[in-house]
Amino acid sequence: AGGLAAMAVGAVDIALWDLRARAAGTSLVESIGRRRDRVRAYGSGINLDYGLEELVEQVRGFAAAGHTAVKMKVGSAELERDVERVARVRELLGPRGRLMIDANQRWDLPAAARAMRELERFAPYWIEEPLPAEDLAAHAELGRRCAVPIAIGENLRTVREFAAALDAGVCQIAQPNAVRIGGITPFLRVAALADARSVPVAPHLLPELSTQLGLCVPRVEMVEDIDRGSLAALGALTAPSGVRIEGGWARARTGPGHGLEFAPVPG
Repeated sequence: AGGLAAMAVGAVDIALWDLRARAAGTSLVESIGRRRDRVRAYGSGINLDYGLEELVEQVRGFAAAGHTAVKMKVGSAELERDVERVARVRELLGPRGRLMIDANQRWDLPAAARAMRELERFAPYWIEEPLPAEDLAAHAELGRRCAVPIAIGENLRTVREFAAALDAGVCQIAQPNAVRIGGITPFLRVAALADARSVPVAPHLLPELSTQLGLCVPRVEMVEDIDRGSLAALGALTAPSGVRIEGGWARARTGPGHGLEFAPVPG
């Protein structure tokens, strides 16, 4: 139901959606049903290990690319380090920029509560994965102590897990990953569940695919423009996908199908 099995099923599911759109002579977006022409994107980096100046340069690069929304990692061994880094990024973004923070499940409930007491003053747009993904009770308690919206989903691997998190009220931003959850079909089911509960979707990673899905779901927050982590940046594609992220916005104009022409796997 999850893990490697879901990823294997996801590969087949995504391929079938691509084949369906190609057979109809339409793009994936038009095949699913386009709801909008663009979706906001945010700059995102794997940067907890970066020194402060390295982090500053990365954020400046996001700003130069037109991003007014940025996500950074937190969860340092010393809370003071997180506070210093978040304060500096908030300074760079200004009071109107969106600043998201991502703990990658590094905290337990007391640590998360202490951290958010210190970090709330920097007005995070969301706190992502503050606690182990499966611990819904701890997320609910943190939600009672903290006013910052909680974003989870990259480590929820089934529609049923998302339904439980949504029903518990601990998922204010839903972050399904189309590959990890088993493909486009369950991704769209999660988006429908979230819509029924007035929760927006912010797809996790995969900007070339996430953008296309973000243009189709009922409620979308943002898509993740991961630094050096797109399929194109990783050298996984043989041709441009038709997905463009410019000026802080993502758009998709592909040919028939999803537009992803994958490079052969070496060896």
